[in-house]
Order: sequence, then structure tokens, then C-alpha cells
Amino acid sequence: MLPSASQRFAQLSTVQQPTGAQIVMRRAVVLGGSIAGLLAARVLSDHADEVLVIEPDTSDVALGPRPGAPQGSQVHALLAAGQAQIERWFPGFTEQAFDAGAPRPTSGTGRIFINGVRRTAPMSRPQVPGLITTRPFLEALVRRRTLAIGNVTLVPGRADGVILDGDRVSGVRYLPDGADELATVDTDLVVDAMGRSSRLGDWLEENGWPRPPMRRMPIKLNYATALFKRDEQVSDAWMAIAQTTPGNGRIPRIGGINSVEGDRWLMLVAGYDDDRPRRDADDFIARCRDHFPTEFREIAENGQMIGDVVTYHQADSRRRDFHQLDRLPAGLVAAGDAVASFNPIYGQGMTSAAMHASCLSAYLRSGPAPHTEPARAYFQQVRVIVDAAWQVSTFADLGLPHVDGPYPPGYRLVRWFSELLLEGSMTDEVIDERLARVTTMAEHPYALARPSTVWRVLRFRLSRPRHSRR
Repeated sequence: MLPSASQRFAQLSTVQQPTGAQIVMRRAVVLGGSIAGLLAARVLSDHADEVLVIEPDTSDVALGPRPGAPQGSQVHALLAAGQAQIERWFPGFTEQAFDAGAPRPTSGTGRIFINGVRRTAPMSRPQVPGLITTRPFLEALVRRRTLAIGNVTLVPGRADGVILDGDRVSGVRYLPDGADELATVDTDLVVDAMGRSSRLGDWLEENGWPRPPMRRMPIKLNYATALFKRDEQVSDAWMAIAQTTPGNGRIPRIGGINSVEGDRWLMLVAGYDDDRPRRDADDFIARCRDHFPTEFREIAENGQMIGDVVTYHQADSRRRDFHQLDRLPAGLVAAGDAVASFNPIYGQGMTSAAMHASCLSAYLRSGPAPHTEPARAYFQQVRVIVDAAWQVSTFADLGLPHVDGPYPPGYRLVRWFSELLLEGSMTDEVIDERLARVTTMAEHPYALARPSTVWRVLRFRLSRPRHSRR
């Protein structure tokens, strides 16, 4: 009997150190030095004589967001599952991050508000302290650990295409940094880690191959983020999330406060559709004061803002379904946002990328011939991760007033149960723990359909006073 999606998800999210590495190729080339590309390079270092990472921005990413990652200035979340995977590939990474300046959280410091009501259930305690940092800080540590591996090299340049030899990818074209002419490099395997704007579909089509079908979910998300000097005289907030859900005349919004390296607060406010925060300090402060809990107002009005307000817009969530292709050249895989990118408020991006690395490891340890056979097994495993993240984010986004389907079968029932689940998590520690394991991608969403969880949520519903159910 084939394993279920939940079982495969559990296998791919293992934290066990991989064993039995075997070299199966001479050279692998990764296009893009993002989190996805760097973790793919780490995995490939166990299976290739040489790994090249082609990336146009080779400056120290700790100095600020890369030009290729305009969202890098915004609040980022490394979910528990993502942190576990990075720790798996780079043992000691979490402690290294703390030593480098990442703030070490203490228990009971997080605050979560839903529709203005603070959650009273104790926050679930992870096995290791969570990493709350800026994206450039985290990416710089991952890059340094990856490039410290002897057979991994960062190549300054911009990818320009793939070279096909019959039914396999045999090389890539790229423009070296500072050069006027394209260069080529032979390879046994190419990893597309070029993000949402990946041109791999165009390159395949130009060579007579089908492009992967793309699905989109319009979200029209609008972000604004500002840095503040952390000052306990202003606020004792450590981490806070405030969400206003749609319904009953409410305007959906989300805000976040993270204590990050450098003794700073990174604070975000976000809206949807026509609700667009501006690059304006007065607008930012007004939103914190008028739409979010006291913690946001205290920091915005009384804190010292560092630099300018930075905005970001994401029109949609999208996924490229490589697993549906009936024809696929050998020697080619994709990872991270090049496969799927989700509504960033759920924090799934970096964690999904880390789990794609786990998929690549499982594939390469299964004894494939990556340079002669299409990597269908890899894409089937990636599908398990993408489906799980897509289900969580798009189901929630379908409740936004400006999003009009497509609605999956059973949507109304699942949405009704999801609302009960969220409400129960505000006060019930067990419900909160089980929901948190899914939202942090530690477990597959199907875990919430277990009879014990369904019964606990329904019992919570029945135990509430009748007037509070309205």
C-alpha cells in the first residue's frame, strides 16, 4: 500500500541526520542563491563532485536585502519545521545564529490577537528556541555555512537559459558579472531556484518542451514595514501578531512585531485589495494606532523609527505543477518559489524551500540516474509539500471578500470547522497545540481531521454559552 500524503509529509519532514551519501554526478548547477538555492546546494554537496551556485548578487547579504529579493526588508518568519530542516543540514545553526546576534526568546513572550481579542491559551513551546531575525541576517548565515563546504562555489552571474542535448539538460548559459558575452557550463543536474519570476517555463518552451501549468490565487496583499529601536521604556513587546479576519463588516488586516538582531523591532502592517499602506511614516503610525492593539500604537507613536517605511505588494499566490507534465527533460529540478509561492502572511516561503531540500535529498538517496531520467519522483515529493502549504493558505484566502474562488469541494463545511478551530485555539491549549503544528508545517493539514481533534473542537463548540455563538 502506498503511503498517504500525511505519511509522506512526515517522512520528508524528518529531522534525522541523513546517512549513506553517494556521489551520483560530476557537477550540479543551482540557479539562484536564495534560501532555496543555498539549501539545494547543501544537499547536492553530498551527491556531486562539484556544485556551482550562479547568483548575480554576491555581496554580503547581511548588509541588507538582495536586489533579487525585494521582499527582504519585510517581516519574515522561519516556521518551526523550516528551522528544524536548516538545523538538520547545518547542525548547530540555531546556536550559531544566537551567537551572531539573533535575540533569544524566552517563554511566554509572544502575544497573538484575533479580531482584537488576545489569545489566552499558552503558546506552544518548540523543542528549540525559535529564530526571529531579519531575512538578510538569516540568509547570510545560510550562505556562509553553504559556501564553507569545500565543493560548493558561488559564481557571480545571471542565468540566461538552459542547454538541452536530446531529452536531457546538459548545461546552462549565464552572463558572468562584469562581462559582455554569455558563458556556458556543462552540468549533470540543474536546480531552478530563481523564485517567483523564474523564466524556466520560457526556456523549456523555446526548446520544444511544455511549460509547467501554473495555478494562481489572487490575493492583492499590501505590506508596509518599519524598523524601530527597541526600548523597554516604550514597550515590553517581544513578538506580537494581530489579525482581523473578514466577516461581520470587518476589514481583513494583519500586523506583526518581531524583536530582531541589533536590538530592534521590525513591525509590519498589511491590508488587502484597495487597503494599501503607503510609504509614509504618518500613515504607518495612524494604521498602528487605529487598527491594531496597544503594543503597535506604543511603538509607532513613541519609538524611534530607523530609516524609511518600506512597502511591498504581492498580487497572487502561484504554483507551477511540474508533476503534471507528460514530458520533462532529465537533469532538471526546481525548488522554492520557482515551484510555488504563497501568501507571505502565513510564513510558508522559507520553510517550504527548506522542505524542498529534504525532497531533493530523498530523491538523490533513492538511487536515481538524474542526468538520464526525468526527476518525476522528486516533483511528486515536492507536490506533497506544496499541496499542504497551498491548502492552508488558499483556504484562508478564499474567505477574503475580493477573492472569488475557485472553491474546492466541501469548502463551506471546512471553513465552518476552521472557524471553530481558530476560536477554540484562543483558549484551549490542546487545540492550539494541534493547530500550531499544522500552521508551522510540522504536520500535514490532514492531522486536523483526526477524530480526537474533531471531537475536541465540537465539544468546545457545545460547551460555549448560547449567546456567545452568535
